[in-house]
Amino acid sequence: MLVWTKTYRAFLLVCIVATFGIVRTEAQTMSNPVHDLALKSGESTELGDLYWVNSSCKSLLKGTPDVEILDGPSGVTATIKPATILPRISGCAKAVPGGKLVITAKDIEDQGTALLVLRVNYKTQSGDRQRSVTVRLALIP
Repeated sequence: MLVWTKTYRAFLLVCIVATFGIVRTEAQTMSNPVHDLALKSGESTELGDLYWVNSSCKSLLKGTPDVEILDGPSGVTATIKPATILPRISGCAKAVPGGKLVITAKDIEDQGTALLVLRVNYKTQSGDRQRSVTVRLALIP
């Protein structure tokens, strides 16, 4: 009887640990990956679409987002072109106002790599929102 009680306690302990000891994680809804780009002097590239919608796919923006460079190499600029965006990731069927993030390498003198840190500012109906974008650049003259 004593052996059965110890076995039962051990089994019960394993069940409790298995039930409550598992750490569950959920995917974040806002991902912030590091983008890799290679630019020659004078080239531009679109990095991505910018928009802000609610759950019913209605735009919450009061204007085109703006971008500022927090850290990065000289000769590289970031701008946002106003555009109509179709937010497919959000499952929306209609296009909404937004913008396209464009990175431009102007006069690159030395070949190298650099990290570009951007902050995108959204003016929404519920207040100002900010997101950061990190880009690893390979710069070629």
